[in-house]
Amino acid sequence: MRFLPLLGGLLPLLGLVGAAPSCNHECNRACWTSRFNVNTDYENEWPVTGVTRKFDFEITEVDEWVGPDGHIKKGAMLINGGYPGPLIKADWGDRIEVTVTNKLKTNGTSMHWHGFHQLNSNNQDGVAGVTECLIVPGASKVYSFLATQHGTSWYHSHISSQYANGIVGPIQINGPSSYPYDTDLGVFPISDWYYDSAEHIVDRMMDPNDPFLKGVPGSPPPSNNILFNGMNIAPNGTGGEYARLKFTKNKRHRLRLVNTSADNTFVVSIVGHNMTVIETDFVPVEPYAVHQLYLTVGQRYDVVIKADQEVDNYWINATLSSTPLCGVSLNPYPAAIVSYEGSDESRLPTNRGPRAIDQFCEDDVSSKPLTSRTAPKADFSDTKVDTLSVTLDVKEVNKGISKVLWSVDGSAIDVQWDKPTLEYVVEGNFTFPRQANIIQLPEAVKWSFWVIQNNSPSPHPMHLHGHDFLILGRSRFPANPLVDPGQPILFDPVVDGPHLKFDNPTRRDTTVVPSFGWLVIAFEAGRNPGSWVFHCHIPWHMSQGLSVQFLERVDRINDGAIPNLMPDLQEKCDEWRRYADNDPEFRMKKVDSGI
Repeated sequence: MRFLPLLGGLLPLLGLVGAAPSCNHECNRACWTSRFNVNTDYENEWPVTGVTRKFDFEITEVDEWVGPDGHIKKGAMLINGGYPGPLIKADWGDRIEVTVTNKLKTNGTSMHWHGFHQLNSNNQDGVAGVTECLIVPGASKVYSFLATQHGTSWYHSHISSQYANGIVGPIQINGPSSYPYDTDLGVFPISDWYYDSAEHIVDRMMDPNDPFLKGVPGSPPPSNNILFNGMNIAPNGTGGEYARLKFTKNKRHRLRLVNTSADNTFVVSIVGHNMTVIETDFVPVEPYAVHQLYLTVGQRYDVVIKADQEVDNYWINATLSSTPLCGVSLNPYPAAIVSYEGSDESRLPTNRGPRAIDQFCEDDVSSKPLTSRTAPKADFSDTKVDTLSVTLDVKEVNKGISKVLWSVDGSAIDVQWDKPTLEYVVEGNFTFPRQANIIQLPEAVKWSFWVIQNNSPSPHPMHLHGHDFLILGRSRFPANPLVDPGQPILFDPVVDGPHLKFDNPTRRDTTVVPSFGWLVIAFEAGRNPGSWVFHCHIPWHMSQGLSVQFLERVDRINDGAIPNLMPDLQEKCDEWRRYADNDPEFRMKKVDSGI
């Protein structure tokens, strides 16, 4: 169910034209300043406040950490001693500066700012072996970038599966909204939680003979718990506490939902309440009402909820799909609590509400962005559309040693921690290793079209760095591909091409490619110089190779479009190479893709 279909026509009536600075208030969230509002095309203009928000992150490691549900987690990696990491909060147009200090015992690290386009700042994207060398233990790196977008996101390390050990945190960029609200409740991350270390999980998933795979190579273990804003009771009731939100009767509350999981995806609902979606992955959209939302790994939804029920306590449910391909947890009823002001918070909610409708891993592609984008249909042809085929393989990587890998067009990505892609480019060396999975985009092409052909039963949350993409179309989502897999549905440009949507389709940076099916996306190429990874956001699958790199505008990378590129690369890469040379045993510990 949708409403406000004429939002574009209503905005001038709300005072956007000629509005005074700081015009954003409860009745008119669409305005931001006299010049900028929710209709501003953030890819072409944005405020520059001159304000720098500074943060200090210290990454530490605890072998056996008592987690938020009272149970021990092995190999926890924490930011400033806690999980999740500190909130990065800024205004649209602020500069964000984060000093990351690596206090891990032997591991390098990096930090990625999920969803930020990093226009002309690809070297701040934080992808190990692509945009930088790793931060060595004992060293620091200062990341600095402009918040040209507004809304909700998160940050996480981008080396192997490391973020699943706890190196994640929320981001809130204040800006205009397509729907009014009274109170901003802030970022509310929902995440799976594993008591085992991420490295051990990946080792087992890559071993085709590991017994926990139960005959299905690449199957991940169930999560031990689901955490809401870093909190929940243990599934067996032996520790922890529920996360709580506070509602005020008859007020409208903005809630910023993020799935920061490693594998689990959820259908989120609040018993007795509807949600009005206003933003998807930093993209403001025409508001529309829903009673539940499916969030795959990496996705964000900003919603507004009116507290129009009786003063009481209500469950916030994160329901897992009936198919294990969307993630499995040992917590059968993951939940948090909404408490109205004046309610008895000592009482748990009594009504669990109706079970969420099982969406079988299918995310929403019905949102309509306020800032319209149209991909040129005339450019979509057999000669200008490329296909990326995803397969699950068992490959011999060394004599007598095989691993379970995810390949794109037959190649599982494997980056070089001591020589990132950007260093190749600044040296003028374009003889890249095959396993780097680099796709150099033609400089003369404005739009890039891609068919992702999934030849496996696992749906994949595909995330693109440096860009939003238009979701032109996709095949159906099978209800249970493990029971009746059938044959992969192949994209046919003659049959399927006429049904694609080119005029302002759903636009975001993360979406799901169906099991045994296809996804067609388009994005504007040529405006953002750098190497941008396009990958499955399940860290196990990233570690197993499911990623490519789009190398964009190499001519501008070397002509000064990215400030301080060479000094930054040289300093950190020299540090890493010295560290690795002095500890050759550690260098051998890179056993996965490294990305």
